Amino acid sequence: MKTDTAHEYWNGTWSDEERRAKWETPDPRIVAYARSLPPNRRVLDLGCGVGRHALYYAAAGHQVAAIDAAPDGLAELDQAAAAAGLRVETRLTKMDALPFDDQSFDHVLSFNVIYHADEEILSRTIAEIHRVLRPGGSYQGTMLTHRGLAMTQAELPGGREVSRNTWVFEDDIGDKRHPHHFCRAADIVRLFAGFEVMLLEDEVLDPDRDGHWHLILERV
Repeated sequence: MKTDTAHEYWNGTWSDEERRAKWETPDPRIVAYARSLPPNRRVLDLGCGVGRHALYYAAAGHQVAAIDAAPDGLAELDQAAAAAGLRVETRLTKMDALPFDDQSFDHVLSFNVIYHADEEILSRTIAEIHRVLRPGGSYQGTMLTHRGLAMTQAELPGGREVSRNTWVFEDDIGDKRHPHHFCRAADIVRLFAGFEVMLLEDEVLDPDRDGHWHLILERV
């Protein structure tokens, strides 16, 4: 069974103006961290969607590359970048095979992306993030909490575990009919063994982010 298929759902979202509208404004957490970076950093937006964060980083003066497996999202990003006079290097590729040199980025962000897979693909993706980051470079991203699994099971009965910590909810009309990986804090520390944890926050108090971990890590 293929487990890195969520881009099939999201490609339809990116091609629909009404559905993609909520994903066109940068998340405040990304904005806050971006403001802390020194100028002119090399930044990778991994799983960029329509490019809300890639465009923000480019507008802030950083050198930005953006990848996604959904071509319609990249097309929207290319159009928006051209209209704004911004330079963003876009690549159509899967997250576990990044087409970049070793240690070529100062910062990688991946917002609501890498947990759309089983642990094998997730581990390969994390290894790729580690590979393309320079030592001391930073990573900002999200994962799904184990508590979020219980919440999803309450909303969508009939889910099944297709591999360790990876679930499919076939009755969902959204992206949870594609595999999602849920984890505890100890799992994150194990998966990101090549990183120093700077922030690991269960966003339980935020109704818009309930069920997610927010991570800021440093590559060692």
